[in-house]
Amino acid sequence: MGVCQRIREANRLISTLKLASTASTTISRLVDFQALPSFLESLNFSSVTFSYPLTGLRSNYLGYARSSLIDYSTEELLELYEKVKSLKKRFHVVNPAPSLEEMKRFLCNGEQRYPCLAGYKYFYLDWNLDLWRCYNWQKPMCSIFEFDGSQRVRDGCTECMIDCFRDASVLHYIGISISDAYRSLRSGQPAEAAKTIFCKGNLGSIRGLLEDLRWIIRI
Repeated sequence: MGVCQRIREANRLISTLKLASTASTTISRLVDFQALPSFLESLNFSSVTFSYPLTGLRSNYLGYARSSLIDYSTEELLELYEKVKSLKKRFHVVNPAPSLEEMKRFLCNGEQRYPCLAGYKYFYLDWNLDLWRCYNWQKPMCSIFEFDGSQRVRDGCTECMIDCFRDASVLHYIGISISDAYRSLRSGQPAEAAKTIFCKGNLGSIRGLLEDLRWIIRI
């Protein structure tokens, strides 16, 4: 009872503290994309991020469900991703458009331009303080108390569409490319550095950053 009013009040307080809040919404059959912007505005939200539907995970993370509410065909998901992109014209959607395009390629078994950085830059820490590469990995990397950086993995994985890892990887892509190019130059490999800098994924990453720049600055 009164949950909407409590959210409004919480967002009002967050605003007075000069902090930022973003509505987190799972793509499901409960979402009315036409009505969503006005509803979120009534709750004093100015941005939204969408979680992509997950019906199964291999780790001990429980953020998935076998439910008709999120059980979509490939064609339905492709249409939903387009709806999310269209919503950007009416409301600030944090999910980068290049990431939504990447997820559409994922569904169609197309070329993936943005390898996931889970296990390299992002991790999942469970309630036992075990560190996992991501929610969809079958075993933990190590205890958080044993982590020294040597366990990090970077193998170009694109096995799933978990938004918090895949979206972030798109935004981080240009920074990683610059870092890789710098290392190549230092090791005397200018051709490899140029190849990295002129990779076609960099432009999409920059586009995603510019798209979310206002939100990134706020947080």
